[in-house]
Amino acid sequence: METLEQIKERLEAAIAGARLEIIPNDSPSGQRSLLVDNQHGLEVAKFLRDDPQLRLDYASNVTGVDWLDSILRQKLKVKKLIDGVEKEVEEATETKRPGYLEAVYHLYSMELKHGPVIIRLRTENRADKVHLPSLTPVWRGCEFQEREIFDLYGVIFDGHSDLRRILMWDEFKDFPMRRDYVEPDDYEYEPTAHDKVLEKTKRHQAQEVKP
Repeated sequence: METLEQIKERLEAAIAGARLEIIPNDSPSGQRSLLVDNQHGLEVAKFLRDDPQLRLDYASNVTGVDWLDSILRQKLKVKKLIDGVEKEVEEATETKRPGYLEAVYHLYSMELKHGPVIIRLRTENRADKVHLPSLTPVWRGCEFQEREIFDLYGVIFDGHSDLRRILMWDEFKDFPMRRDYVEPDDYEYEPTAHDKVLEKTKRHQAQEVKP
């Protein structure tokens, strides 16, 4: 199979305006991924599925990732005048990176027996700009997995044919897989409360009836 660099180069040549970035991975697996801009997400997906050299016809796994606001620290070499002499010195800088949500797709070719190729789609933020293009029209198997990401992370997949909760009940608020999620004290809408949830619900109800 082609390298990720070769795939990126061919995508950029085939799809005008596509913005792609190879994301490194420091884990033992070292599986790098390709970040795709949302505007061209669907077009890139179709290319990966239909290209004769790739035929990535199977999306085996789609997962959500929540990235909180963070501070990126790095050291840069800059030139400064010190005692009238220009010298190169190292300065520490800090940059705030706003948080965002991601959908990560692991793609394989059943026809050509290769993969995975991993692509990422990234929202603008974690608050009011959480839309991504649905890739279900390209890979039918993404339907339930995108619904799960919508349910647990709050990503809205534009173009999904049936975007509704799949694990949590309809009245549930918030998104349990977000890193800053706080478990509620009130489980009155839990349709089948049991174990610790049931105990917590009973304690909450007991507090409500106190004079």
